[in-house]
Amino acid sequence: MADIITSLSTYGYIILFLYSLGGGFVALVAAGVLSYAGKMDIGISIAVAFAANFLGDMMLFYMARYNKTAVMQYLKKHRRKLALSHLLMKKHGDKIIFFQKFVYGIKTLIPLAIGLTKYETSKFAFLNLIAALLWALLMGSAGFVGGEYLLKAAEYVSDNVWIAPLVLALLLFLLWFYFQKATRRDKS
Repeated sequence: MADIITSLSTYGYIILFLYSLGGGFVALVAAGVLSYAGKMDIGISIAVAFAANFLGDMMLFYMARYNKTAVMQYLKKHRRKLALSHLLMKKHGDKIIFFQKFVYGIKTLIPLAIGLTKYETSKFAFLNLIAALLWALLMGSAGFVGGEYLLKAAEYVSDNVWIAPLVLALLLFLLWFYFQKATRRDKS
């Protein structure tokens, strides 16, 4: 465990940046916990995650906007999820840009879906900037504030190794169930 913490504190900002390009929720919370433990700096962690998250969504947006044929080839397998993304955009409007930062499974689809539309680039960039900042502040602060509890929970799970696979299986089942229900075809 000490080796993992040492390597995370050494390469943590690089790992955080790369992971935050595509989401980064877990990495940012972990950086908050490591900041609580004195292994990383919370301000730098939040700034790195913010920059990477903003850039990641902008890259997805531009990729969909200017390379639609390649993106559509990828999205053929995810047509129902893309349809869900479009429905969420219609239902919630600009708020979906904020919402997608916190929901696994639609994180990458929403910027791609918005990029495929005629949504104004500058408006997306501005809202994405604010959403990425809000996301980084909330998740980084949550990891830092909950650091003591999360460290105790990690110690408990390492003592009871059966818990981690059970929790992971439960989370995967809940995600699967959500997407099955949200993308279900009506039989009418």
